[in-house]
Amino acid sequence: MSAALLQITALSKRFGGIVACDDVHLSVQRGETHAVIGPNGAGKSTLIAQVSGSLAPDSGSIVFDGLDVTRLPAHRRAMLGLARSFQITSIFPSFSVLDNIALAVQAGAGSSFRFWRPVRDEAAIGDAARDIVAQVGLARVADANAGALSHGEHRQLELGIALATRPKLLLLDEPMAGMGADESARIVELIEQLKALYTIVLVEHDMDAVFRLADRISVLVAGHIIATGSVDAIRANDEVRNAYLGDDEDVQ
Repeated sequence: MSAALLQITALSKRFGGIVACDDVHLSVQRGETHAVIGPNGAGKSTLIAQVSGSLAPDSGSIVFDGLDVTRLPAHRRAMLGLARSFQITSIFPSFSVLDNIALAVQAGAGSSFRFWRPVRDEAAIGDAARDIVAQVGLARVADANAGALSHGEHRQLELGIALATRPKLLLLDEPMAGMGADESARIVELIEQLKALYTIVLVEHDMDAVFRLADRISVLVAGHIIATGSVDAIRANDEVRNAYLGDDEDVQ
């Protein structure tokens, strides 16, 4: 097996007397979709925050694409190709969907900002932005203000902004949170399309989506990974069933 794109070793994080991450070891292979699941309070958000660089670990290491990034800030990790979606705050609600994506493309390319004209008017940036808008399913609302989007469309735009940075790894943190069935189905279909193009770490409570999308799953309970394996292996794992999945027939 080739070297992992993301290698987490002995990662730990405490908040006072609370152990949020407890000696976490996690390997994400290039090209796979690796889901991290667990009950509320298991430490999933803390783990993702440490991987993205928004939270510093107390101990352990994070190696991304062969480089130790444990102490690098989030923006440096983004420049290396690590993008966290659905936690992005750089959306301009009064700008169009297309212009939001175009700004992200420009920033990702290291281009200087030219505020006296729309960045979409720069041919290469505009073309790339339109391609991404279409890729995330927002072509029909490309000229709409971002502030007028539905909740699901807003998530699609945030994902488009992440894609505009040309990432090597996508961290998708609860992409279906707060969505109805139809919106969730669209996001699942979109992630399925992206699986062929990107390595993905997926944190999600919707187990139907996880079982449909994941190549491997790691189960986090009380800050500690209790199991990692294929969908079938995780479904059949008694410790996982007792700790998280339960005995419902829908996990068979």
